[in-house]
Amino acid sequence: MGILEFLLLLLIAGVCGSLAQSLVGYSHGGCLVSIVLGFIGALIGTWLARVLSLPEILPVQVGGHSFPIIWSIIGAALFSALLALLSRRPPVVRA
Repeated sequence: MGILEFLLLLLIAGVCGSLAQSLVGYSHGGCLVSIVLGFIGALIGTWLARVLSLPEILPVQVGGHSFPIIWSIIGAALFSALLALLSRRPPVVRA
């Protein structure tokens, strides 16, 4: 995998992560957080698809490897929702 394929993979993961954050309504960072969230979402999503015996939906071939777009968004949304539940901040009381 060359540098161009790696940068394209980072871009796709970032878009998937940011879409997942938009769906959940929880954002905890910028571009790097979205990229990491996209990769974690791809891991969680493909694992979930294998466990449930579901097909790979909308895969993108990058450098000879398949990146599942839909499962990445679903997995990242689940992970982002879990982060939102765990890092719930107490409400601000104003006098």
